[in-house]
Amino acid sequence: MQYIPNILFLLLLAGGVGYFTMNIRKLIRNINLGLDVDRTDQKNVRLKNMAKIALGQTKMVRRPIAGLLHIVVYVGFLIINIEVLEIIIDGLFGTHRIFAPLGKVYNILIGSFEILALLVLVAIVAFWIRRNVIKIKRFLSAEMTGWPKSDGNNILYFEVVLMLLFLTMNAADYKLQLLDAAHYVKAGAFPVSSWMIMPLIDSLSESALIIVERSAWWLHIAGILIFLNYLYFSKHLHILLAFPNTYFAKLTPNGQFTNLESVTNEVKLMMDPDADPFAAPDPTTETEEVAKFGASDVMDLNWVQLMNSYTCTECGRCTSECPANLTGKKLSPRKIMMDTRDRLEEVGKNIDANNGEFKDDGKQLLGDYITPEELWACTTCNACVETCPVSIDPLSIINEMRRYLVMEESAAPTELNNMMSNIENNGAPWPYNQMDRLNWVKE
Repeated sequence: MQYIPNILFLLLLAGGVGYFTMNIRKLIRNINLGLDVDRTDQKNVRLKNMAKIALGQTKMVRRPIAGLLHIVVYVGFLIINIEVLEIIIDGLFGTHRIFAPLGKVYNILIGSFEILALLVLVAIVAFWIRRNVIKIKRFLSAEMTGWPKSDGNNILYFEVVLMLLFLTMNAADYKLQLLDAAHYVKAGAFPVSSWMIMPLIDSLSESALIIVERSAWWLHIAGILIFLNYLYFSKHLHILLAFPNTYFAKLTPNGQFTNLESVTNEVKLMMDPDADPFAAPDPTTETEEVAKFGASDVMDLNWVQLMNSYTCTECGRCTSECPANLTGKKLSPRKIMMDTRDRLEEVGKNIDANNGEFKDDGKQLLGDYITPEELWACTTCNACVETCPVSIDPLSIINEMRRYLVMEESAAPTELNNMMSNIENNGAPWPYNQMDRLNWVKE
């Protein structure tokens, strides 16, 4: 009978971690539906970017208020959950505060955790006010209704509950220590829970305090496991993916366009006066045939772009900086990433329902999720790429879909077709013969 709590804890832990592992495997499977791209170069630069952007939050603090609040929640939540290690050991082996022999170090750790928990609560209240009272404009876009809107609030409520459970557990534990209750070793410092929570439970009996402490303990670890599994369905998946996303982000200059090798070879052939266009291809230089120019669906994008879609925090900084969006155009870089993720999830569910194979559902990313009007509104200024706090690149997806429209569908806007014709015929974007270029001088 004495081992029943340990067995229940093991089952809870195994269930939570098992379900999380299953979803992460789906996530990896979905990301690997993308085309291959090599992002293994310049490892030192990539590690530096990951440390600076994902760990150091350098791009977050460009907006100081939101950046500071985010750092408090980010650091607080990570450090406080170090105690999860102690909870897991205690739960599996039936111990209580297994790290208590650390003495003063343990006291400092628990005291620091409590102060951080209070700071996290303050930051969460500030975030909730910004979203629901002040109603900052970038949280009110058309794509931020329904689940995206409620998801932002859900995570705030989750974190409040977890922090309060942590402080309640500590307050009850501290009171039991003062009462010399059995098994409650005197350890830890409780600068926040002792004044914030303990007055509410000070009059309870020892048995009632044990019920409060054990209930808070179980609910806290259960809440952490629920939170862990909630991540897969939430924009807060970036908590995990921000690190690989910043590591594998492109290192080429913003605005540098990617060329298709097959197209480059064709152009070189056309410009070589000695080349025979009818000659058989050289098998030593022949490259793999390109199945499609550009992208019309998620499988046409590369795996980094698909990981970008899962990493999107939906913070809206990209959309708030987008000049096309600011002038009333339909384009929202945030929506581009959200639509890509939604389509990828739809494809993943299709594969799950068809025994590991994708069955054509008559849908695609282009048209069913993202319209050509959105794509052609983009000015390719790279503002969205520059401002993203986790190095997401919406522009690369826009460019690939534009490439498909032009090269596969011949569906470029009239203005762009006219410009291309002028460049082809006149060597300039304007509809004037090259011989007439300097006529304005005569005037």
